[in-house]
Amino acid sequence: MPQPDQLPPGTAWTEPLLREVFPDAEVIEVLPRTGGQLSTVYELRCADPAHSAILKVYAPEWAWKQVKEVRVYRILAGLDSLPVPRVLHHMPDGAPDGRAVTVLSLLEGRPLSEASKDLDASQIPSFYREMGAALATIHQVGQEAYGYMTDHLLDPRPDNGTYMRHQFAKKLAEFKTLGGDDRLHDTVARRIERDGALFDNCRAAVLCHNDLHEGNVLVGPGDVAHVTGIIDVENAIAADPLIDLAKTDYYSLGRGEPERHTLFEGYGPLPADAAERLDLYRLYHALELWDWFRSIGTVVPLGSIADDIARLAGQRSDTPS
Repeated sequence: MPQPDQLPPGTAWTEPLLREVFPDAEVIEVLPRTGGQLSTVYELRCADPAHSAILKVYAPEWAWKQVKEVRVYRILAGLDSLPVPRVLHHMPDGAPDGRAVTVLSLLEGRPLSEASKDLDASQIPSFYREMGAALATIHQVGQEAYGYMTDHLLDPRPDNGTYMRHQFAKKLAEFKTLGGDDRLHDTVARRIERDGALFDNCRAAVLCHNDLHEGNVLVGPGDVAHVTGIIDVENAIAADPLIDLAKTDYYSLGRGEPERHTLFEGYGPLPADAAERLDLYRLYHALELWDWFRSIGTVVPLGSIADDIARLAGQRSDTPS
């Protein structure tokens, strides 16, 4: 079966999809946009710019994520201050090869991961302040339990301690199966045994984006550039809000203290044990990332991630770092 990026590049199959929303839409160009491992994204450029939209095509094994994205985007659309795309149309078999497709409203801007190449380094912290504020807004949406989200919570856990111990056990098992270092595995396990009680300090689950890095933040042009979009909610979970904040920090592409400071500043007040919990969640994200890269055969970053795991597994902190 052809991959999404091998779908017909013309407008014949995309125009009928868009006309479900805009009956007079005329698609004049289909442009590939930045996608990911699980889906391919196109911009449908129309004769009338008001009809232009984003088309997301899901790989067959990940088609179930469409229901999740539609649900989460619609929840987030209810948060008026959060710039997220609107779901315009979706079909489980709308592509020529029967793949699931979702049509989303087109937001201004391009990913910060791309735009940052043209920006002065002094401009980047302001975006992290907005990212922190965006996370705080998303975390206003409470959840009844902890777990992975689809159109419902999969294997929901009643409390954060149970959820995070289960998640670490799962990721450590994957690490061992994928050939991870036994001593590093045991070091992580000892850290969780030693400090895992910190997970119990989170008393309520919230909706977490769980992938708010520079590739999923759109920024607009102008004299005062700002965040114009929060996208890609495929990884959303119900969890401790600090796990979300820690992922944005850990995935900050080598940014430094100015970005970390403004991320936390934009987010707002943190609980008294935030430093210690953030460290544990950074460890979790490093372990998860190592597992993911190893599972897809991406080996170059594994050494540096393993170094992160080793550092975080033996670390104690008294301040957010």
